[in-house]
Amino acid sequence: MEGKSGRSALLVTLVLFLAGLCSQPAAAFYLPGLAPVTFCEPEKTSENCKENIQLFVNRLDSVESVLPYEYDAFDFCKDKNEEWASENLGQVLFGERIKSSPYKFIFKTPVTCKSVCSKTYKQEDKESLNFLKKGIELYYQHHWILDNMPVTWCYDTDNGRKFCSPGFPIGCFVTSDFRKKELCAIFEDFKKANTYYLFNHVDITITYHSGLGENWEGARLVTAKLEPKSYRHTLNNINCEGPPMEIPDKFVGNLDVVYTYSVIFQENNTIKWASRWDYILESMPQTNIQWFSIMNSLVIVLFLSGMVAMIMLRTLHKDIARYNQLDSSEDAQEEFGWKLVHGDVFRSPKKGMLLAVFLGQGTQIFIMALITLFQACLGFLSPANRGALMTCAVVLWVLLGTPAGYVSARMYKAFGGDKWKSNVLLTAFLCPGIIFAHFFIMNIILWAKGSSAAIPFGTLVAILAMWFGISVPLTFLGAYFGFKQAPVEHPVRTNQIPRQIPRQSLFTQPIPGILMGGILPFGCIFIQLFFILNSIWSHQMYYMFGFLFLVFIILLITCSEATILLCYFHLCAEDYHWWWRSFLTSGFTAVYLFVYAVHYFFSKLQITGIASTILYFGYTMIMVLMFFLFTVHARILNFKTQKKNRKQQMRIFVSNTYLLTDLVTF
Repeated sequence: MEGKSGRSALLVTLVLFLAGLCSQPAAAFYLPGLAPVTFCEPEKTSENCKENIQLFVNRLDSVESVLPYEYDAFDFCKDKNEEWASENLGQVLFGERIKSSPYKFIFKTPVTCKSVCSKTYKQEDKESLNFLKKGIELYYQHHWILDNMPVTWCYDTDNGRKFCSPGFPIGCFVTSDFRKKELCAIFEDFKKANTYYLFNHVDITITYHSGLGENWEGARLVTAKLEPKSYRHTLNNINCEGPPMEIPDKFVGNLDVVYTYSVIFQENNTIKWASRWDYILESMPQTNIQWFSIMNSLVIVLFLSGMVAMIMLRTLHKDIARYNQLDSSEDAQEEFGWKLVHGDVFRSPKKGMLLAVFLGQGTQIFIMALITLFQACLGFLSPANRGALMTCAVVLWVLLGTPAGYVSARMYKAFGGDKWKSNVLLTAFLCPGIIFAHFFIMNIILWAKGSSAAIPFGTLVAILAMWFGISVPLTFLGAYFGFKQAPVEHPVRTNQIPRQIPRQSLFTQPIPGILMGGILPFGCIFIQLFFILNSIWSHQMYYMFGFLFLVFIILLITCSEATILLCYFHLCAEDYHWWWRSFLTSGFTAVYLFVYAVHYFFSKLQITGIASTILYFGYTMIMVLMFFLFTVHARILNFKTQKKNRKQQMRIFVSNTYLLTDLVTF
């Protein structure tokens, strides 16, 4: 399986790269695994039209636990000829485990209350039954797949809308004080205290497009919906009526569980095969909220743009005009504010090597995110192409070691550093090593808990091989070109003796400035962040990549403008230590992200257990670190001048200071 995962990852990446180069769409182009399949009645089957419909099962997950489990972990019915679906790298990293199930159908052949299998639990099987009851109590959900689309469970919400979920629960629980949890509240028969109710029956409705008016042979499936139910069958009497399937908290003797299903087929030629996911996505009321978020972010951008324009066009323009009119050396000495630090503004910062390393890693993550989001906007990384988003991101990160090494080496050389070996090694290993070590520790927890999210050892070796065999050499190659170039010539000469910085007010001190700098960028993304966290931890489907890309651009502009403003303010306060402060101004947005993640954990989630809590905050810290590098990426424009006259140097400094502090985020 791991070998197939690696080959699939390379195949998906190659297709994504070639598709990105193609500017004109092709009518007959389909991504791997997304080509349509046609079905026919048994007497009309052919090589291109089949009658058998195979249902696949995926991992089970819960909103109350971070630990997903494989389908077999809960002792459900297994396929006698079990087959594993080919999984790409992204699916393995997300813990998806797709395999065949015993639920097999024949096209347009309805079935009523058919037995799939039966399970008998004795006293010695108490551990397996307790695990099943624990899964019911934590509201674990099935995830079934039919013709590469989720089998959905649609129900009415409190506001009268219909919501279609790609998963359905394995059961529900009535507490000892007769409080019905989750679905038990809608069933009148589920009323016994301290009792678990198992959904051992499903009514499946498969809708198909007959091909009428189309140019294909046979029919194509467009929706697959189900309704979970509970019936207490006996081994000798399979009857989908009567009392529900109860699992008492304590049982004596044997307990028989029979799993059944019913399936019907419906024709609907109004639903096109290309838009068969729309009913799932349209049931999620996110669009209006997304537009509100965009408008809120645009207001912030316009506000910051106005302030930057006011400073650049009024203050700096007047200063330049006044310097052009100065003739006497006495007048030239009348300087104030940021003009007094022109001889120290390009002084190398403390811990310059670490700053250069962060800049290199930020460049790598920025380009990775930009290309990945662009591919997602084109539709190549849609939810139908499972795991493609993570696969694309990982492979792109591996292939982008060259720009990371180049930017890091170039900046470190601009700082006057000469320990090039340490710079290259830190660029290649520091941040990736922290993330991998963190990830490996959490993977040990997943292994100990038997979770399907545990990465197989072979996949970990493959990731290490990609890191050491591809990313590290490319980083060294980029660093070679970075150090090979001529040193950066700053437009203003740096004084030999550092200027003394005057006492700073509260608002121009480093910590208050950094705290204020991260608020506005976070205000642009926090609504979008809510939907992203929902898709990760509440297992909701995320598909609004167009909105996400727009927020990406808005965040880019907001962080840049906020950094320029604060950099201008503390330069006016005669504080020339702008390198790290400009770096951390937008980077502090990651701290607000962490605070919001903590708020989301306690207010929106119902996660229980020490292991799940550790995993949640562990994964959150990885996201925070990557977002920190994501937002502090800086692009420093280099300017060369042959002017040695002090007035000319000052003029260049005035006009280019904010280009040189072009701390564009990501």
